[in-house]
Amino acid sequence: MEGLRVKTILTIAASDCSAGAGIQQDLKTITSLGHYGATAITALTAQNTCGVTDVMVVPTPFFRRQLEALAEDLSIDAVKIGVVPNRGIAEAVRETVRRLGVPTVLDPVLVSTSGWQFLDEACIEYIKERLFPLCTLVTPNLPEALRLLGEEALTEDTGKQLVRRFGTSFLLKGGHREGAEAVDWLFTKEGEALSYSLPRIETHNLHGTGCTLSSAIATLLATGLPLTESVRLGKLKTQEGIRRGKDLSIGKGNGPLWLP
Repeated sequence: MEGLRVKTILTIAASDCSAGAGIQQDLKTITSLGHYGATAITALTAQNTCGVTDVMVVPTPFFRRQLEALAEDLSIDAVKIGVVPNRGIAEAVRETVRRLGVPTVLDPVLVSTSGWQFLDEACIEYIKERLFPLCTLVTPNLPEALRLLGEEALTEDTGKQLVRRFGTSFLLKGGHREGAEAVDWLFTKEGEALSYSLPRIETHNLHGTGCTLSSAIATLLATGLPLTESVRLGKLKTQEGIRRGKDLSIGKGNGPLWLP
């Protein structure tokens, strides 16, 4: 009997023990889209809806063993990358992305919402110079985009600067801005510039929004959809999760999205 035609998406990210972000939210998103998620965990975090209190980085040799075990058995159709905490893990991730040659979405989680610094500066530079160019899409929020360029203020040219500087497509997430509309901007390496706007939903339950969006886009790319359509549908999926979770009472801080 012919097997189900599901895609396998590898998420490389940190574990969130409160399950609102990271590996756990990636898996929820991939599954809710009807596909299969595999994982390579880069770090364990002690966190909840109020913030991160501690991080334990996975030793690089063991992280590599996770990747080797997956390579021996699974056929990967797309990759989503989240927290990459140090140079050793970054090098292993780069080797895997090069070997697989599949659509890859990188969510550059530099600092948590509560202010926890996940990467040192040397690792950030390595990822920018050696990993970004191998990715299909990088999805920084606006403060992250400015930090990647070493700039202090956004300009009309910020997105194009990122594309020129790092040789890949960028989705600038505008959730940090005020306004009735939540607007994201896609700048492709082919020269396209598109905006995606949806009504802003008033809620404190936004934990894991970036993880949801990036893993949704990676999953949609795995199905063969073009980048522009994958971003559009990924944003709709994230909006759905925010809408469904806006009145949830889970935890004492910023609650999670809801993706049944």
